[in-house]
Amino acid sequence: MSLNLQTYTEHFTNPLYLESGRILEPYDITYETYGTLNEERCNVIVVCHALTGSHHAAGVYEEDKKTGWWNGLIGPKKAIDTDKYFVICANIIGSCFGSTGPMSPMHPHQQPYRYTFPVITIKDMVKAQRILFDRLDIHHVHAIIGGSMGGMQALVFAVHYPKFATKIIALATTYATQPWAIAFNKVAQEAILKDPDFKQGYYDPDIIKQEGLSGMAIGRMAGHLSFLSHESMQRKFGREYKSTDGLYELFGKFQVESYLEYNGYNFTKWFDPLSYLYITKAINIFDLARGFDSLQEAMQKVQSELYLISFSNDLLFRNYEMKEIETVLGEIGNKNHHYIDVKSDYGHDAFLVELEKFDTYIKEALNG
Repeated sequence: MSLNLQTYTEHFTNPLYLESGRILEPYDITYETYGTLNEERCNVIVVCHALTGSHHAAGVYEEDKKTGWWNGLIGPKKAIDTDKYFVICANIIGSCFGSTGPMSPMHPHQQPYRYTFPVITIKDMVKAQRILFDRLDIHHVHAIIGGSMGGMQALVFAVHYPKFATKIIALATTYATQPWAIAFNKVAQEAILKDPDFKQGYYDPDIIKQEGLSGMAIGRMAGHLSFLSHESMQRKFGREYKSTDGLYELFGKFQVESYLEYNGYNFTKWFDPLSYLYITKAINIFDLARGFDSLQEAMQKVQSELYLISFSNDLLFRNYEMKEIETVLGEIGNKNHHYIDVKSDYGHDAFLVELEKFDTYIKEALNG
């Protein structure tokens, strides 16, 4: 069977009422689907992407060599089996891959929003997806699955749209962003804002695509540290030094330095800096208990079967943050949840890299 990759953009003219009290209108949502929707429309799995992800979760475009970010998990006979399920992944609002974001043209004069774009929240991202699914005549799904910021979205679906999904699987995430993660995002935000080429938000996106943005590259390097761990960096680089550099050259580099530079500078040519600022803001202010008296009260709304997956050496969202959700579910008498801590020393990015450590668990969760 084939993956049956399809990409679409839906245009919405009704206002999207945001958590901040502001509205977004009109707006677009770009999304991708894999597999085939069955006649009963009951085989839908929603995949939610993380900070720098997009709707392109699996497969390869003809003109591109890069596979989707969860390609190892989604496809025929894989954990999220597209022979069996119809998978849909939407690009969040605020992003820069087709859905409306800060560099989208602002109606009616067609200049980019830039700083006039409203601050959006994880809840707003989820609400926009819910409106998209309504338009697609999808009113209930088999499962929602996401890691990191995608896991935040999955948890928001669980609390705010309790009847929408039979199962919800959240990986490598948290119930509220803690100071450690906020601090890493702060470094990235400051590095972007202080770069003169950022031009206080009035940069030319075409120039950035060609030349990159050094401030954003530096911020991305800092962020990258929080995605890995001591052990994964030790394994990947050790103390290897670049063979072409002299040890006593001031700017001679270790392999780990070259790796950070390459990843940091490369990143700035394909991800928009204003989107980065807006999405990290959304992550920083994420709190599942906002609008409730407590996390306990929020979790009482949950009706889906909930699967929580943490990674033992995740430095960004510590495994005890996921454990806290499980503890709360136990306290309120929720019997329909499961928690596993995957033994991994890779770090936060284990949910993207070490698929073999949890793909069987996901398959069983979906099919069980």
